[in-house]
This record gives sequence, structure tokens and C-alpha cells, in this order.
Amino acid sequence: MESWSKIHPKGTLLQLYIQPGASSNQLSGKHGERLKVKIKAPPRDGEANDGVISYFSEILKIPKSKIFLIRGESSRQKDLLVELPLDDVLILLRELL
Repeated sequence: MESWSKIHPKGTLLQLYIQPGASSNQLSGKHGERLKVKIKAPPRDGEANDGVISYFSEILKIPKSKIFLIRGESSRQKDLLVELPLDDVLILLRELL
């Protein structure tokens, strides 16, 4: 298990550090105890939050309706709940790190 991932009763909790306004969407290693994620969307009007959910929906191959921002709506530090088992999430994310 990674420091940025935790088992949650509904799936997997991902602790993220978001860098909005990047040139592309990508996982970018660790930032402290969090997974650093670069997102193209700017940090205004929830666009970066929507970008995070869309990006994880794409890379985890699950609908956006299975991904929830549960902490950090107006912060770079965000906690994302993914309705997918931890082992499945880690397998998919490690391919991109």
C-alpha cells in the first residue's frame, strides 16, 4: 500500500496534491505523503476539481459517478473516494507512475 492510498468502506481513498493549470494531465510522483497530480484545468469555479474527477475516471476506466471529492474542494490537497477496491486502483495507477 502507498502512503497516499487507504482502504475505505466504499472503496479506496486517494490523498492527492493537485497542480492545476499544467500543460497536460498526468500523475507526477509524490508530494510529501500525497500523490501529485498535474491537471490542465485552471483553479477557478471548480474546473480543476472536475478535471481531477474526469482524469481519474479515464485512467481507472470507471464512470465519473463512482468518484467523489470528499475533502479539499478549494485546496490543492484533495481526498478522492473511488468506488473500486484498493488493489485494483494501485495496479492501474502504478502503470502510470
